[in-house]
Amino acid sequence: MSRDHGLAGRPVAGHGLFGYRAIHQRPDYRWPGGARLAVYIGFNLEHFAFGEGLGANLGPASAQPDVLNYAWREYGNRVGAWRCLELFDALSLPTGALINTALYDHCPELVAAFVARGDELIGHGHTNAERQAGMDEAQERALLADCRARIAHHSGSAPAGWLSPWISESLATPHLLAETGYRYTLNWCHDDQPVRKTTRHGGLWSIPYPQELNDIPMIVARQMDGKDFAQMIIDNFDEMLEQSLQQPLVMGIALHPYIVGQPYRLRHLRRALQHIARQRDEGHIWVSTPGAICSHMDELFPETGP
Repeated sequence: MSRDHGLAGRPVAGHGLFGYRAIHQRPDYRWPGGARLAVYIGFNLEHFAFGEGLGANLGPASAQPDVLNYAWREYGNRVGAWRCLELFDALSLPTGALINTALYDHCPELVAAFVARGDELIGHGHTNAERQAGMDEAQERALLADCRARIAHHSGSAPAGWLSPWISESLATPHLLAETGYRYTLNWCHDDQPVRKTTRHGGLWSIPYPQELNDIPMIVARQMDGKDFAQMIIDNFDEMLEQSLQQPLVMGIALHPYIVGQPYRLRHLRRALQHIARQRDEGHIWVSTPGAICSHMDELFPETGP
């Protein structure tokens, strides 16, 4: 007989949103067309305040207005995103476009270009110069509802999914997402399969969104070269394709146009996406969007989720 004693036996705080289940202990299923691996591009379209707020930096932050870092990020909206669009069109690749609603004021034609090609629009806050974790519950609820309403007004349909700017959550975020009409979140990188969270307002899918296969932590934070990031995408894809023989999996690729839209990095991204497109053309994978993945999971598991 054993008994927990003292500090070693104390309970550890948890989130209560889902339980633990190892990857090999879950129901088996397939993606549309019989595929075992679903792949999507999460393409971040962001706008930043000038002279204040948060933002990724190319070089050391300067006193505001930090023209160097602001201008580097703005390159993505003016040039990089359009070059990436040309690549996506050439390879017939859909995207999940994660949009700041401030883009409707700043460069609405950029959002319209993604709508015109039938891409999914995903809520991504009003501006990436702000975090939502510091908001009180009423402010956060208003942000989620307002972004959803604005996307519906300008682009024709309300978003099903959400990615917080800077992956910033409060304890209430999953609950507020479900309460304001969102069906899934991309904030959690804890799994390679969709996981259904239990919130105070019902279920909310967590669709895998990568923090490794993501150009900000890899290229900006870890200073990885563009060719190495492209090879990382290829290696990750090849390994997950092999793993998916055992379980259905989701592979997301998180991109920001001010980073991968730089010409020398785009050259290497082209090679990586061509590699994935060849496997799609041979019928081995399902190239999709987070919203389509969410809908497929709702069809397979309409009540409780796997």
